[in-house]
Amino acid sequence: MNTNIKNTFDWNCKHTWKQSAINTKWCLIGCSFGDMMTIYYFQVNEIPWSMLSIMALAMLNGIISSIILETFILLKQMKLMAALKTAFGMSLISMISMELAMNLTDILITGGAKINLYVIPFMLVAGFLTPWPYNYWRLKKYGMGCCG
Repeated sequence: MNTNIKNTFDWNCKHTWKQSAINTKWCLIGCSFGDMMTIYYFQVNEIPWSMLSIMALAMLNGIISSIILETFILLKQMKLMAALKTAFGMSLISMISMELAMNLTDILITGGAKINLYVIPFMLVAGFLTPWPYNYWRLKKYGMGCCG
């Protein structure tokens, strides 16, 4: 094993951190909309599903709403089929980690499957910070980000 080989990956690129923050923000907007609206719907209508079922559906709806938002944004740059293909090519690792972070935060603060004005900022911060380093790494290494 050669210990003289230097890892050339750069975690200090301000431009890439800024771009990855923008990409992560768009993912967060899309994911949080579907996620929180699902939880809120079940909360308001008092639908007797288990917390785990509600959270799983909320995560799925968050990913779907993120793909829809990305497709809409990309329609300004490309045709529908290309926009859909690009949106489906987004990083599921990033979106799933974002969804898990938001829902675990909700569980820790409210006991789970409850949305209120107090928990939303904490969910958004956790949802942003969790995938951001991964999105930086992905953008830097492969020239692509979470959402675009």
